Order: sequence, then C-alpha cells, then structure tokens
Amino acid sequence: MHPKPLIGVPCDRRIVEPHPFHMVGEKYVTALTDAADALPLLIPVLADRLDIDELLETVDGLMLTGSPSDIEPHHYTDEAGHPDATRDPHRDSLNLPLARRAVETGVPMFAICRGFQELNVSLGGTLHQKLSLVDGMLGHQEDSSDPVEVQYGPSHDVALVPGGILAELTGTDRLTVNSLHGQGIDRLAPGLEAEAHAEDGLVEAYRVANAANFALAVQWHPEWRATENAASTAIFRAFGDACRERHRARRTTWSLPGETGTVIGE
Repeated sequence: MHPKPLIGVPCDRRIVEPHPFHMVGEKYVTALTDAADALPLLIPVLADRLDIDELLETVDGLMLTGSPSDIEPHHYTDEAGHPDATRDPHRDSLNLPLARRAVETGVPMFAICRGFQELNVSLGGTLHQKLSLVDGMLGHQEDSSDPVEVQYGPSHDVALVPGGILAELTGTDRLTVNSLHGQGIDRLAPGLEAEAHAEDGLVEAYRVANAANFALAVQWHPEWRATENAASTAIFRAFGDACRERHRARRTTWSLPGETGTVIGE
C-alpha cells in the first residue's frame, strides 16, 4: 500500500463576526484527498507562533490556495493600494516567507490563484493590481452574480509552452480554463519560467526553474471538480506523486534481530 503524503495547506484568516477564523475552501482539500490521494493538513496563518522550518519538516508538500483577498501591494510595489481591495495581512506574513523557504528546501509545492501570485511575489516578482485597468487585457474576473457552476465554468484558452511540465502532464498544447482573478502577473520573479499564456499574453502558469522538486503554479482553479477534468487530475496526481516520493525518501527502514521499524530520515 502506498503511503498517503501529508500536504500542508495554509488558511485564510477571515472575520466571522465577532471572531477571526482560519479556514480553507473545501474544494481544495477534496482535490488533495481525491485527485492527489493525499492527507491535507490545514495550517493556521499565525506567522508569529509558527517556525517555518519546523513546519516544512513536518509536511511532505505544500499547497497555496486561492482566496478572495489580494496580497498587500507594499510587498511588490510602491504604488498605493486600491481602497476596495480585500486584504489578508496574516496570510501574507506566513505564506510569503513560507513559499520562499519551500523553494530553498526543495519541498514539493503547488500554487493556485492567490497562491500563484504569492509565490511570484515571494521570489521578487510583481503584479498588476487590477487587470481591468491594464490596456489590452481580457476580462479575467468572474461575474459574481452568475451561479457558481458558471463562475467556475470554461472561460478562455491558454497556450502551453512546448516542452514544459504542463504540456507533458496533459499531452496537449492548449487548455480551456476557468478564470476568477482580478490581479495577474506583471513581471515574473527571477528563476521562474512561464508554462502557459492567455491570448492577451498574461502568464497563466509557471514553474520554478531548476527546482529540486515539483514546483508549479497556475492562475486558474484546477481544484474545482478536479476529478472530472483530465488535465486537473493529471496535475494533482503528479503533485501527489512528488509528495509521496518525498515521504518515502524521508523514511529509512531498519532491522535488528527480532525487531523492525521505521525512523524518519535526515
């Protein structure tokens, strides 16, 4: 029986009056259980109470999820932030250094939507604060008045970079994806390589070049009904396999006369 890897999933911090709650959308954790065959571990965004190295040593992989909130702009620009944006500074405080350290230590990572933007910012990239104000951009944001099935339905095509990870995993050069984001990448961070572009040229997926392990990020939402979409399933399966391999590599079997067991490896 293959072991199920433990995948850390940092939460959003939201106020459910009158108290703050740390929460993750169910669609993310079910994508991990059903498509990646993994065990999700929800991580509270308590940056002042958590040791990042200890946290990354505990898990076999890390997934950064989407969220209604935007990264606070002072992390990547001197421009003033838009007053109508939703913020989550607690998530920023944990996820930006956590993502950077995960890359440094070779922890398998998959980043989605806000997580896609977090990883880019954590490594020195920048964002467009509002794509709707950028000339030539498609409409990438959902209509919140639509039923949720329509919001997460097919929106536009992305062209996959030949020879990239996504092209290899999906066996195609083009995917039709959903689109529910008001922000997007302005400049890719050093060390990141584009994996997919929208028709307007916006980077829709990238990988960490020369990463020691799986390190992929997408702007769309493959977690939505992941097992019903062949490309989404392939991505989550590959991520789960990378986390499983890390799990195996960190365990060493030992045997003495009359005794057997396992110890966590170095």
